Amino acid sequence: MRDYQSVNAMFVMVRIRNYNAGMIRNLDTALIRTFVTVADKASMTAAANALHLTQGAVSQQVKRLEETLGCSLFERDRRGLRLTRSGERLFGKAKRLLSLNDEIWAEMAGSAVAGEVRLGVPYDLVGTLLAPVLKTYAETYPQVEISLVCASSPELASALAAGTIDLAVIEERVGPSAGECLAIDRLVWVGARGGVARAKRPLPVSIVADTCAFRPVVLAALNEHGLEWRTVFENGNIDATMATVRSDLAVTTWLASTVPADLDILPFESGLPPLPNFAINLHLPRHGAGPAALEFARHIRDGLGRQRQAA
Repeated sequence: MRDYQSVNAMFVMVRIRNYNAGMIRNLDTALIRTFVTVADKASMTAAANALHLTQGAVSQQVKRLEETLGCSLFERDRRGLRLTRSGERLFGKAKRLLSLNDEIWAEMAGSAVAGEVRLGVPYDLVGTLLAPVLKTYAETYPQVEISLVCASSPELASALAAGTIDLAVIEERVGPSAGECLAIDRLVWVGARGGVARAKRPLPVSIVADTCAFRPVVLAALNEHGLEWRTVFENGNIDATMATVRSDLAVTTWLASTVPADLDILPFESGLPPLPNFAINLHLPRHGAGPAALEFARHIRDGLGRQRQAA
């Protein structure tokens, strides 16, 4: 009898061991999201800002994921953090996992997101980079009323601080920012195809508004290079600015990704001074955002990410 019980106990233990060995383990998507953000930013600090966490919390989450998977995911070099071979193997699959997770969440919980969201966008981005994002969000959350506020980036920053908008996409010089960097783009000179306005002195310059984030940088560059200039239009209407450039009445400056196909990005040989890069940053209110605004932020983040990958 004892031999039978011993054999039976051993059989049960073997079955338990085999079950444990083949047991399906679940990954924590929060840890995966932190890992992907750190990999994208190549910095714990930048990832912490993007995720609205402390740097210590981000570091701990990465450590937990490494312990779960039993491998190191990052190593540090002179330029910051970079993925190890194990990290590189995980990165692509992790992004697909998050994409599917977010798609399921949006589809199943979409009906729960309702209300109003007020989005602030610069004039030059609303009809270019953000148009597909606006369409996708409106289709996913039909119960959300979207209010779009178009203004210059400094005006949008003030509106967000005052609480008159719920989130904002803001163009800023590359550098420290309270927002999450979605993309970095070149600020370029733009003129009519084969036009002569670029060669005129004083240089005719058309800027959308006197509060435009690009204006101080552009005028400082012209002054530093000793180029005389005059403003042709500054009235807050991007269509009118575009018309003055298409008519070869003036040149303007835009982010390279927003330049219409029928206009020229003017080369260095045109004699105009070089301009710095600008960041496209996503800003949320300091006091916190509601579900509709947070989902809008995710759509903007994912949408611009897909556009960068397609480019």
